[in-house]
Amino acid sequence: GGATMAFSAQKCGVCFQPPSIILIYRDNSQDKTRQRIMPIRNFSRFSDCSRAAEQLKNNPRHKAYLEGVSLRQLQKLYSLLRGHLEGRSLAESLEKFQQEETINPEEDMNKLDDKELAKRKSIMDELFEKNRKKKDDPDFVYNIEVEFPQDEQLESCGWDMESDEEI
Repeated sequence: GGATMAFSAQKCGVCFQPPSIILIYRDNSQDKTRQRIMPIRNFSRFSDCSRAAEQLKNNPRHKAYLEGVSLRQLQKLYSLLRGHLEGRSLAESLEKFQQEETINPEEDMNKLDDKELAKRKSIMDELFEKNRKKKDDPDFVYNIEVEFPQDEQLESCGWDMESDEEI
């Protein structure tokens, strides 16, 4: 075999309390699935998520484990943590991250100047590429697991149980 990775990342998530990034990975040498908890230190709501993500990815202790995790994914986790530190709910943080990364369908593209238009187009190209990912792409498992504080009541289900329609 060539240079196969010792570890394959499967899921990456963020835990708010204590602040840490959690990686579920497969240890290929022993064929076991394990969890690695990487504490986040010296990170505040003023920290730069991109820098934090790069530092974590290049950290000699974690480097081998994070090989299969994209920088962008780590940035997303840090931006959720930062949102949490700023007092935003998870949904708000996710939405803010999405907004910075996506196209507003309501926007009238005819009113944009060339530079803005080019920017939107490159985001769309990137989104297209991203959505075309194959199942075995390391970025494919893109899932955020979050610890919810116990005192927050989870919202009840969206539909009304009393309706008599047939299903």
